[in-house]
Amino acid sequence: MSTWGVTLAALTALTAAVAGFAALSLAMDRHWEALHGRGSDPGTLRRWLQGGGSVGLLVSLLACIAMKGGAQGTVAWAGMLTAAALIVVLLSTYAPARVPPLAKMMALVALVTALATALPGVL
Repeated sequence: MSTWGVTLAALTALTAAVAGFAALSLAMDRHWEALHGRGSDPGTLRRWLQGGGSVGLLVSLLACIAMKGGAQGTVAWAGMLTAAALIVVLLSTYAPARVPPLAKMMALVALVTALATALPGVL
């Protein structure tokens, strides 16, 4: 994999992990209430947030494995998860209203960089 491909794979892994953690945090009652008021419930949206968060973390793992191989990829994934969790925790602590827009933006960036990594001749 070229230097450009490794950079895109790393960006895919980080942005997918941030989007995944943000979605998983919004699936929790405490974080949902911080945004939408006490007593509110995500309802049926909870399962979609949980599924989307799981997919985001899975995409992050696959990008790390594609970037570094099986053994080193899982270690790189642990590092990406740490950085992504730190971003989401700090943002949800100090600016909780910015978590949903961040999740949407990171999911879009992850999609674009994943496609750019998979289709190197296109971009």
